[in-house]
Amino acid sequence: MRVGVGSGNPVKRRAVASVLAGETDVEAVPVDSGVSEQPRGRAETVRGADARAAAVLEAGYDLGVGLEGGVATVDGTDGLFLIMWATIDDGTTVGRGAGPSVRLPDGVADRVRDGEELGPVMDDVTGETGLARSDGAIAAFTNGRIDRTDALATAVAGACGPFETDLYDSSR
Repeated sequence: MRVGVGSGNPVKRRAVASVLAGETDVEAVPVDSGVSEQPRGRAETVRGADARAAAVLEAGYDLGVGLEGGVATVDGTDGLFLIMWATIDDGTTVGRGAGPSVRLPDGVADRVRDGEELGPVMDDVTGETGLARSDGAIAAFTNGRIDRTDALATAVAGACGPFETDLYDSSR
């Protein structure tokens, strides 16, 4: 089975490979997400993951995986949160799952609200370069307790549900 993850980011490929370890090789397939560079809200973030998975299928893979990070408000809380979604699509079945959400520090959230993308803001705030292609903002916000690979892998594992159990079968 050919599995592609709709991104050239090695962190996203590693996240998918960690969940599907031993089952198949996972290839990075750079595709367009069809959403803004900084997705805002759950709907746009899910749309980006869906578009990436669909584009991988269109490229000839048996299983397309899309991962998208975004920012969103959460009802009943203050602040802006980092969110991430995964979509797995085999052309017949679609699974979706979310990774952990972490509140952005106010200074970071203000810059993102003003139109900046989280990745470059985090590079500026931390003094690092390419944080989005390594441990990610989530590692900075959790002092390394969660890194981007693990967070995205959680989303991928959640999206596996319809492929792993018949509990999603509508006849049950």
